Amino acid sequence: MIPENLVQRAEEYVDSGAFFADLSAMVAYPTESTRPHSHLAVKAYLEEVLVPALTDLGCSVAPYANPDPSGGPFLVGTRVESPELPTLLCYGHADVVDGHAGRWSNGRDPWTLTADGDRWYGRGAADNKGQHLVNLAALRLLLAEQGSLGFNLTFLFETGEEIGSPGLAAFAAAHREELRADVVIASDGPRLDATTPTLFLGARGGVRLLLDVDLRLDAYHSGNWGGVLRNPATTLAGAVASLVDGHGRIQVPALRPPTLPDQVRTALTGLAVGGGPGDPVPDEGWGEPGLTPAERLYGGNTLEVLSLGSADIDRPVNAIPGRARAVLQLRYVAGTDVSRIREIVAEHLTAHGYPMVEVTVHDGFPAGRTPLDDPWVDWARTTLEQVTDQPVAVLPNIGGSLPHHVFTDVLGLPTLWLPHSYPGCLQHAPDEHLLGTIAREGIVLAATLFHALGHDPAGLPLPARSG
Repeated sequence: MIPENLVQRAEEYVDSGAFFADLSAMVAYPTESTRPHSHLAVKAYLEEVLVPALTDLGCSVAPYANPDPSGGPFLVGTRVESPELPTLLCYGHADVVDGHAGRWSNGRDPWTLTADGDRWYGRGAADNKGQHLVNLAALRLLLAEQGSLGFNLTFLFETGEEIGSPGLAAFAAAHREELRADVVIASDGPRLDATTPTLFLGARGGVRLLLDVDLRLDAYHSGNWGGVLRNPATTLAGAVASLVDGHGRIQVPALRPPTLPDQVRTALTGLAVGGGPGDPVPDEGWGEPGLTPAERLYGGNTLEVLSLGSADIDRPVNAIPGRARAVLQLRYVAGTDVSRIREIVAEHLTAHGYPMVEVTVHDGFPAGRTPLDDPWVDWARTTLEQVTDQPVAVLPNIGGSLPHHVFTDVLGLPTLWLPHSYPGCLQHAPDEHLLGTIAREGIVLAATLFHALGHDPAGLPLPARSG
């Protein structure tokens, strides 16, 4: 059981304003990996924020160049207390999406952390600076309380998660020994909701499909040529409807998910989607029939239209456009084979009379999942429930995408995610925010897991110590 004074220290760190001050300093760095000239801010954030934070934990720190020139650098902190102790690998990402300056409500600056009640607004407050600050703080408080962690620690930071983690898999494969561990505990993505402590065990994959119908350079008068010239917008609408119908149901069998495993169905039983302040209400009749909203979101695949356009939508003229374009995204669970997705979609469209639609695939994150029956899952859930007044939600995966597969598939490690945010945090939009109440509880939860790892690892598989 976690010492009561450690819980008090964690809560006082937030209540005193120290957490807010530390997060404010982190948010001030515009580490936008979506912008080509953010490398100076990224370099400064690593050197001025993360290196001192890791050094304070007694870590030796090493920066690494990215093997992929399109990605940013990596930073690894390592603390070895004893070869006989278990090793924990933590992960975070230093980059953020575009700040959307000038679009935040009430004139807020994305690079200045501002409080409005329990909401702390700033770019990166929830994704991911606030989340890795929670874990760094929990480790620091545990070290101050005990004088040691009781386990070995490796902390990996990347700087390109928001652009698809270029180079991360190759880096992990090349540094397999340095990243050797018994378990990964990381924080990103949202909880089930704002009030429910959550563990999730993976992420859906994501891949983008670009559909182009480019028929002619010019637009032609709809009165003079309507009915004799193929309309690319009409063609594209029909092509999209042949892939996913007007009720969100995937029409291509190869893009549908594998059968929902009984373990996953059981884990999702009774879980609600949404219901928090500001959350949209799930639409009845949308998506795959026969599944609950939780099963559709966490256990199924979805094919979403992200953008769709032809000509000037706001100022149309009486002319048949020359081209039309749509961007779709397949979100898919582990077990879905997307290796031939371009060929599958192109063949489907041709078979349905749309060979003129050009299909291009943009890379994304693969799906990944730690098995629900992995002993680390039960250990983490029961440990966290010692300090919560409610059951911990265990999700097979979140609906979004993370580089989970790097840890499970490349490094072969059981990987647990303890998120310190919630679905309504607006992490990729103006007004991104962290809830102070989640930060306060999150430090206690993270400290509880870390304390238990150093004191009660009995019965857990620890292959790193026997190798």
